[in-house]
Amino acid sequence: MRAHAQTAGVSLVAQQPLNNVVRTALQALAGVLGGVQSLHTNSYDETYALPTEEAATVALRTQQIIAEETGIPQVADPLGGSYFLESLTDQMEAEAGRYLAKIDELGGMARAIEVGFPQREIANAAYQHQRQIDGGERVVVGVNKYVSGKPERIPTLKIDHAPEEGQIARLAELRGRRNGVAATKALDGVRRACESEEANLMDAVLIAVKQSVTLGEICQVFRQVFGEHRDPGYV
Repeated sequence: MRAHAQTAGVSLVAQQPLNNVVRTALQALAGVLGGVQSLHTNSYDETYALPTEEAATVALRTQQIIAEETGIPQVADPLGGSYFLESLTDQMEAEAGRYLAKIDELGGMARAIEVGFPQREIANAAYQHQRQIDGGERVVVGVNKYVSGKPERIPTLKIDHAPEEGQIARLAELRGRRNGVAATKALDGVRRACESEEANLMDAVLIAVKQSVTLGEICQVFRQVFGEHRDPGYV
């Protein structure tokens, strides 16, 4: 089995953001020790904005340092035989088994989602986690312990509005030069296909695309015919 892992974005905090570099490094190391084949490391500034090039480079260098300087990848299973790790594995398997049994009792995962079981479990876990932080039971350095009180100032990525404005202009130009009658007819064909039990929806979509109907226009028809998904756990 091939496994991909990503460091925990939820563990990143806005207070003393450079500490996030250390958190990410430890989490990345844990993933490598666990044997992942693919890894993504979060950037330290993601609690503020999309990563800057500098922050993304630090995240990349974190992986490269582990790969090139630690020697860990040269060992197939660095933690093999660890009684502590084996006990955690047994505990995880037992807990997962209990969850699977509960889901089976509910009638399978689809039914569990319909009644909001996984959504409630995630929300409750997040609530308990935050209560532990607020109460000091779970230490987060810089948040509820070793607080500096100094204002954090780090460079953040500023998004230029030019790409958005350019795309809006290109979209207007496209709609201005396309055959409006043919586009409307093709979009009506998409609607009929959505409403039909027999028609091939993909064929209708391809016809619409060839008439320069936009993705947004096609998706709007989907919304009108099929509706929009609402998480049953929060409705």
